[in-house]
Amino acid sequence: MDDERQRPDHGPLAGFTVGVTAARRADELGALLERRGAVVLHAPALRIVPLADDSELLAATKEIIGQAPDIAIATTAIGFRGWVEAADGWGLGEDLLARLREVRILARGPKVKGAIRAAGLTEEWSPASESLAEVLDRLLEEGVDGLRVAVQLHGEPLPGFVESLRAGGAEVVGVPVYRWLPPEDLGPVDRLLDAAVSRTLDAVTFTSAPAAASLLSRAEERGLLDDVLAALGHDVLPACVGPVTALPLQARGVGTVQPERFRLGPLVQLLCQELPARARTLPVAGHRVEIRGHAVLVDDELRPVPPAGMSLLRALARRPGWVVARADLLRALPGAGRDEHAVETAMARLRSALGAPKLIQTVVKRGYRLALDPQAESKYADA
Repeated sequence: MDDERQRPDHGPLAGFTVGVTAARRADELGALLERRGAVVLHAPALRIVPLADDSELLAATKEIIGQAPDIAIATTAIGFRGWVEAADGWGLGEDLLARLREVRILARGPKVKGAIRAAGLTEEWSPASESLAEVLDRLLEEGVDGLRVAVQLHGEPLPGFVESLRAGGAEVVGVPVYRWLPPEDLGPVDRLLDAAVSRTLDAVTFTSAPAAASLLSRAEERGLLDDVLAALGHDVLPACVGPVTALPLQARGVGTVQPERFRLGPLVQLLCQELPARARTLPVAGHRVEIRGHAVLVDDELRPVPPAGMSLLRALARRPGWVVARADLLRALPGAGRDEHAVETAMARLRSALGAPKLIQTVVKRGYRLALDPQAESKYADA
């Protein structure tokens, strides 16, 4: 019992690598994943810049002046001020403020309240938590079916915020005070794409449709689109915060998983269910062996394994209990060349990493096999 209590809890995502493409709230999402044991690969797929003079913002402003929404949601002080200043520049400032005086205004926090009041307006309500999630909960609890809701967008105000309002029956008018652009530093995005193609990435998260579209666009620029789509279709799990976010991927034939509630927390919980369920678990040499992305659970003990070792282990696990020839294992090793000695070196390191050398048997002059427990042999005979 003491040993059981002392066993470390590695978290449901231990041994998995998860990509984060979000531009905003990436730290929050990354922290949620890391607390559950994941290794996080940050790769913001876009950046958000303010709009100085933009036709989309002008069109949204005219739409709101022409037909008042029932509710307006202000999400950032700088964004709200920028919207009013842009309207002033177009000669529409007074008309916009007059229209906003007629509607219920909800503010995300005190800074936004200050910007609203500086414009001569008054907010109806603002959450003490400064959380847009609380704003959304309040609106959905009150009911938004049939209401027209204007939302001042700022890139990713809350993953799934607009989707949730529309799912509740609201007509949403987005007020885009920022524009999406590719990231200035493409290095992290390229590393994420390379990790997906090499299958050293287990899942990638998307919290906005523009981020998904931007990632695919960069893959196409590099000539990797087909390889990336193949990875996302089979080995790398694409997890989207909601159905709108998933559209660019679905348009390319990529299936995605999505939580029932369009929030970061449920997105992470979904990964905690999906990734362990995809891991291969085998009874080997009296041990329970669960093969994860960059590590193996041997009787619930997390054992990190180098990439070359994971390649060998996956090759052995494709036909558990069967002998795999050195030549076949050499082909599974990335960049190993033609020297079968590379297999022996990687195999020695794999055995050392697993901490239980008898898991893998050497079959003289033939190759190697996983020492599958006898009672499991028949189950995997035709694997």
